[in-house]
Amino acid sequence: MKCKYGRHKSREVTSQIFLLTIVVITINLPRMPRTRTTAGKARAPEAQLEAEVFVNLFRTADALARGAESLLKSAGLSGAQYNVLRILRGAGAEGLACSEIGCRMISRDPDITRLLDRMESRGLIARARGKEDRRVVKTRITGEGLRVLEKLDAPVRELHRRQLHHIPAKELRQLSRLLERVRTTEESPCSPD
Repeated sequence: MKCKYGRHKSREVTSQIFLLTIVVITINLPRMPRTRTTAGKARAPEAQLEAEVFVNLFRTADALARGAESLLKSAGLSGAQYNVLRILRGAGAEGLACSEIGCRMISRDPDITRLLDRMESRGLIARARGKEDRRVVKTRITGEGLRVLEKLDAPVRELHRRQLHHIPAKELRQLSRLLERVRTTEESPCSPD
């Protein structure tokens, strides 16, 4: 899809259409009759509650992501690039194969190879064929990639603190466990090559 200036904005437009769809679906959700529990308290039927939770998750993720995107943009990184750098820092000197990086990504990138190409051209990562198996290309973080991450570590911690400081630690742990439970029913396990 082209914007009025002739540039492609398909990803942005797709994202806006998706969010618009959520809003429209939410607005058009029929009012479900309240049911009564055995204790006599009113509760929303499960379908309406699940839809409400779904929309709340998206709105919350969007609100949190906006702050992160702004911070990462100032360092010249996308969210996906930052994610790759953190994954590779955690992998250590051994590095990871492309498929392993893809499995560990927060948001799956269908073109992980091109993402890594761009990062390699910036000197943030390096790739080399494995010594034991020449078919496997291992990706490692470079000194420059580590420096970029080190500069971002404190600002990212501060961002998280600002975004979530109003929620007690006990509730944050509970929220984290609940979100993991939601993901375990939806995520397909990755099997690295």
